[in-house]
Amino acid sequence: MLTEGLRAENLTVVYERVVALEDVSFSVSHGSMTAVVGPNGAGKSSLLKAAVGLVKPFRGRVTVLGDTVEKARGRIAYVPQREDVYWDYPLTVWDVVAMGRFKAVGYLKTVGKNDEKVLKALERTGLTSLMDRKISELSGGQQQRVFLARAIAQEAELYLLDEPLKGIDAESEDKLLILLHELKQEGKTIVMSTHDLSSTFELFENILLLRNRVVAFGPPEKVLTSENLSAAYGSDRVAMHFADVRRVAGWS
Repeated sequence: MLTEGLRAENLTVVYERVVALEDVSFSVSHGSMTAVVGPNGAGKSSLLKAAVGLVKPFRGRVTVLGDTVEKARGRIAYVPQREDVYWDYPLTVWDVVAMGRFKAVGYLKTVGKNDEKVLKALERTGLTSLMDRKISELSGGQQQRVFLARAIAQEAELYLLDEPLKGIDAESEDKLLILLHELKQEGKTIVMSTHDLSSTFELFENILLLRNRVVAFGPPEKVLTSENLSAAYGSDRVAMHFADVRRVAGWS
């Protein structure tokens, strides 16, 4: 039985002599939810891109679902930050979600409008009525759900999401987190970068706190301490604010 979802061993990523990640090591179990948090420039996006094979490690390695990234690529779904996507392509919601089926049906074949996997993914993400709408016409929350629907149609096992909550309204955020929790309940592995510390309380088993290196990794109540947050963000104000949140959450 597969027990490992994502593992990094001494992972170092360098861009033109700038070190984005240095000696990062951690492992998350299959069927778990992990939040990657840290300040801007901490290496969160670089970690996810290394896990999907978009950047090559300078040193160390990443294994996915017990295999190399190259061999596991078809089982990985990657949802980039919205600002990294060119939204003016004349693609409809259906077009984007159907991309998740290309590997299964063949890249030279057409995904039919009655494709069951696409229809179910659209229904599950609440996008059925928008399937013929151009993606450029959607709200930020709807656009994020389109990429999640593509991942569902792909039947991915590992979901890598880069700041999916950024710039969306509270209702869209709730819908997205509920969907991710449901996928986790079905045995999918979720790794998501976020700036929203409040979203990590109940849904995520583990927090990876980064500042180019691993500051801390483990359950939220162990990782999100005043000391660790000060070390990651370099600000006592973050730690002081979070002390109040900890009391609300009932953590000692």
